[in-house]
Amino acid sequence: MPKLPFDPEQLPIDSIAGEAPVAAALLTAAALRQRFATPPPWLPEQLDESVGRRAVMTPAAVLVPLVERAHGLTMLLTRRTAHLQHHAGQISFPGGRAEAWDDGAAATALREAHEEIGLDARHVDILGTLPDYLTGTGYHVVPVVGLVTPPFALAAESNEVADIFEVPLAFLMDGAHHRRLSYVLPAGDRRRFYAMPYQQYFIWGATAGMIRNLFHFLRA
Repeated sequence: MPKLPFDPEQLPIDSIAGEAPVAAALLTAAALRQRFATPPPWLPEQLDESVGRRAVMTPAAVLVPLVERAHGLTMLLTRRTAHLQHHAGQISFPGGRAEAWDDGAAATALREAHEEIGLDARHVDILGTLPDYLTGTGYHVVPVVGLVTPPFALAAESNEVADIFEVPLAFLMDGAHHRRLSYVLPAGDRRRFYAMPYQQYFIWGATAGMIRNLFHFLRA
C-alpha cells in the first residue's frame, strides 16, 4: 500500500481561507435545486492536485450526498478502510471508477454509493455536477450532487468503508473552517491543498477540494 510522505494532520496551517459563510437561505433543498437549475457565472478554484493530467486517467464519479435533515442539510461522508491501495483511511465521498455499463457519471455515483454504503438510489434526487476533479492518483472524477431524503438505511461495505458520518452543510460552507496546507514533494515542488477538520474527522485533499468548489458555486 503506498504511504503518504507526510501526515496531513501534523502539517502547519499556511493560512485560513476565511471567506464569509454561504447565506443560510442558500443552504436549503429548494435553493439548491434552483441554483443547479439556473447556475450563475462562476469559476472553480484551480487546486494543485487537479491541474495536472497523467497520460492515462481513470474515469470515476463520486456522489456528493446532501441529506435533508429537520435541522438543516448535512453532507454525508465516509472514512475509507486503512488497507486500501489509494486514499487509505481518508475521508471521501462514496464513489469509484466508472464501468463500461454505467449510463453516465450519475449512474456510476449511484451504483458506487449503493455498493459502498447501501444507499438506495430511490432516496437520491440528482441536482447536477460540479467541475471535474483530477486527483494525483490518476482519477478523473465527476462529482455528482444529490439531495438525499430520509428515512433511508445504510450499510458500510466492510472492505472499503470504515465509517459513515454526516457534517452540517453550514459548517462546510464557511471559509473560516477551510485551512490551507502544503508540503514539499521530493522533487522540490510544493503541493497545496485544503483541510476542513470536523470533530474527529480530518477532511482534506480531493474531498476538500470538491467541497471548496461547491462552496464557490453556492456563493457565486
